[in-house]
Amino acid sequence: MTKKVYTKPELKSEAFVPQTHVAACGDSGTVYKFTCNAPRGTLYYFRDKPASGSHPTIGDRGIWLGNYHPCSAFHEAEAQSGFYWGYVDYNHNQIFEKNELVIVWRGQKGWEGHATKNLDINSWETAKS
Repeated sequence: MTKKVYTKPELKSEAFVPQTHVAACGDSGTVYKFTCNAPRGTLYYFRDKPASGSHPTIGDRGIWLGNYHPCSAFHEAEAQSGFYWGYVDYNHNQIFEKNELVIVWRGQKGWEGHATKNLDINSWETAKS
């Protein structure tokens, strides 16, 4: 017969370290506040490039949204309503080039185009809805 050995119970824990970035799917109830201030021009966006991810590559082609005129409005938008990388095509060649990068919000209805040159979404004012 084998002898049983007493093992003292241990409690292991680790400290929670918050990430500096939270993906949009985890931002439920978060409202981002930004100003529609990108310069006027033809606006494109990348449907497969959320603004919470990596930038598009120089030379990529986005999806045309139309002629953009900044409304200069201060918008409040749900995190899950969709922020994408995009560009304002200043030289009308239809491809993304250096210094054209913007963050595009498709608006409350999903078909509008609002854009900002403030590319650090983590620096935007936020609120909980």
